[in-house]
Amino acid sequence: MTKRIFRSILLVSVLVFLVGVTFMIGILYQHFGQQLEKELQNELTYLSIAVENDGTSVLENLPEQAERITLVAADGTVLFDNRANASEMDNHAGREEIAKALESGTGTAVRYSDTLGEKTVYLAQQLSDGTVLRVSSTQYSIVTLLLNLLQPLIWIFILALALSGAFAYRASKKIVAPLNKLDLEHPDKNESYDELAPLLTKINRQQNTIRHQLAEAKRQQEEFALIMQHMNEGLLVIDAKTQLLFSNPSAYRMLGTDNEQQVKSVLELNRSEPFRLVVDGALNGKHEETMLQLESGTCQLVADPVIQDDGVKGAVLLLIDVTEKAQRENLRREFTANVSHELKTPLTSISGFAEILQDGMVRPEDVRKFAGRIFDEAQRLITLVSDVIKISQLDEGALPYEKEDVDLYLLAQEILERLKPQAEKNNISLRLEGEPTVLHSTKPILDEVLYNLCDNAVKYNRKGGSVTVCVKQDYDKIIVMVSDTGIGIPPADRQRIFERFYRVDKSHSKEIGGTGLGLSIVKHGASYLGAEVKVESTVGAGTTFTLSWEK
Repeated sequence: MTKRIFRSILLVSVLVFLVGVTFMIGILYQHFGQQLEKELQNELTYLSIAVENDGTSVLENLPEQAERITLVAADGTVLFDNRANASEMDNHAGREEIAKALESGTGTAVRYSDTLGEKTVYLAQQLSDGTVLRVSSTQYSIVTLLLNLLQPLIWIFILALALSGAFAYRASKKIVAPLNKLDLEHPDKNESYDELAPLLTKINRQQNTIRHQLAEAKRQQEEFALIMQHMNEGLLVIDAKTQLLFSNPSAYRMLGTDNEQQVKSVLELNRSEPFRLVVDGALNGKHEETMLQLESGTCQLVADPVIQDDGVKGAVLLLIDVTEKAQRENLRREFTANVSHELKTPLTSISGFAEILQDGMVRPEDVRKFAGRIFDEAQRLITLVSDVIKISQLDEGALPYEKEDVDLYLLAQEILERLKPQAEKNNISLRLEGEPTVLHSTKPILDEVLYNLCDNAVKYNRKGGSVTVCVKQDYDKIIVMVSDTGIGIPPADRQRIFERFYRVDKSHSKEIGGTGLGLSIVKHGASYLGAEVKVESTVGAGTTFTLSWEK
């Protein structure tokens, strides 16, 4: 900007200088021309008076530097000329100024020289004797004058150019200085040219708008990044050449890849054929879905093309972790199969015994025995259905119970009393340790959980073994421990004992009895009660289940 202002000021200065010199020379030339005519007129007047009084002898005594004087007779014959031989000069009767003087008494004419670039001014006056006295003087034309003054004019121009350059440089710096000092971060606080006030006001408004837009964009970007960082689903955005444009940590986590790894193509993240086929299909403009079996579990891959200007520009890939869903589906199928199996067994027995009775194939003294078998199988069926209903209610949290203060010590004592006849059959001793401990909870669920733990401790115990229930308060926790001296649980089975219908010792399941839902009820019931369940077991030595509540 400084250079442009400098050039503009310098150019204007030069133009002003040239125009000024031109006008000045023109005005001076005009002025000197008029002055020359006045001087010639005065000289002609003085000479006319002198010639009238003293005769033509006056003309012979003129100094050498005098203007050209010519005396012409009435017939145009040159009588005298101080610059040339009169006898050799042409007749001047046809000269403009002579003709005018003979006609009106005075005459004026101006003639230009094509070769010398000069002009000559002629003034003529008729004397009393009829002769005409003429005075003339030569003046250079403007072009000739300029050519004669070329050298000094060049020096003057150079000096003027230098002065103009210095002035333009200083002026441009001074003009630009306030502009360079403008604080565009705070336009409203500047003190500068009044002409800049509208611009600064507009800049201030624009900056406020930009700041607001940037803040909004930053907020949206942070929200988007926060959502992308914490969303469970994996998101991948690719271009038409499978180049990875965007990804979030969940996508790397699901695909088992380090998110700091430099990845160019999305195919580097997973080289399996299903993944590649989905990517190819999306880039061909199709909606694609598939299930991927990954190290981290099962993942659903959904891909949609990004279409713009009637062309596929890329694709968006969404990874959804369906491991838990797949596991639940497997558990559901397994649960359905187990329930079907468990229901089929007692129903088959009941149907078989009833059919035998119906056909009259049973002796009268055995009817009671068969009826007892039917009753036992019916009770087993009722217990199974009851346990399934309990687990469903616990899953849904739809239990019609209210919380109350429950003494865990007294509740455990009641449960052991109920299990005493069963324990005496196998010579198993039951012991209760601890102290009265009150817990504000749901008593029916507490009873079900503790009963199942104690019932299992009796069922899976050895003959002559023992079951110990300990109720205590440990700092900030309430703890109930159920220990037995039974068969124990192998390490490989400990992760599955809480599954529905899972049995550690399947070969003795009929002998032991039960539905296989006891520990599943314990797990769901403890979760409903807000308790933590832990198990410790040694094969052949016994098992200890621990329930704990935070105070």
